[in-house]
Amino acid sequence: MSEHLDIAKLEDVKMRSVRSVEEFCRRYRLSQEENVRLTRLFGNFASEQELLMNARRPPVFR
Repeated sequence: MSEHLDIAKLEDVKMRSVRSVEEFCRRYRLSQEENVRLTRLFGNFASEQELLMNARRPPVFR
């Protein structure tokens, strides 16, 4: 069964917001190499969902 999606409701979703790749890397404390990789992949700006799904962060062990 299909459902009609209202575009106005989808635009309010926070994940659709466009962010600066550099600001995103600073906020999530990603390395400079990761910043360069994401910039090559997306350019200077990308949606927050794209950045979160493609960012690589090494595991932090105690």
